[in-house]
Amino acid sequence: MMTLRPMRPLILGVGGTARNGSSTERLLRTCLEVAERNGADVEIFTGEDLLLPPYAPGSMDRTANARRVVDLFRRMDGVVLASPAYHGSISGLVKNVLDYTEDLRSDERIYFDNCAVGCLCCAGGWQAGGQTLTAMRAIAHALRGWPTPFGALVNTSLPIFDEKGTLIDDSVANQLRIVSEQVVQFAKMRLTMDAAHRIDGGAA
Repeated sequence: MMTLRPMRPLILGVGGTARNGSSTERLLRTCLEVAERNGADVEIFTGEDLLLPPYAPGSMDRTANARRVVDLFRRMDGVVLASPAYHGSISGLVKNVLDYTEDLRSDERIYFDNCAVGCLCCAGGWQAGGQTLTAMRAIAHALRGWPTPFGALVNTSLPIFDEKGTLIDDSVANQLRIVSEQVVQFAKMRLTMDAAHRIDGGAA
């Protein structure tokens, strides 16, 4: 009987702002640190990476950075999306990066099909944050992804970092942990199921 070896899923973090080291980016990196501790490999697309040309449908003229994020979308097993709340919805930069998933429309795995999508929203208040988190979940569904049952909503008008930039709010840390763990757990289950199907198919 063949034993399935534990697999390390690739979890991608996408989001933040064009300003390196933003609050949203720091929280996203915390999510990815949790993912690594739970047996995942991680990649991040944040900061100045987000400054892509506006997505042009049908055009194959892609910058090196655009090609990189499309390749990461193809290879990842799960994704954590992190956006600031701008005027009640996700930022234009993050939305533009997600528009590049259209380059996956003819792939065997289209868009985020069968991938867990963790959603993290940072807002300067609760109302805009709730609307933005709902928008992120809707986008995940449109991309055929599985939004995790728990989504993180962080009110950055409250003191969550100390003067050194260290996260000091335990409730925020717990939110990030839950989102990250759910993404990793789902990704591992999918990899295990796919491997089992390949073994069963080869034995038939």
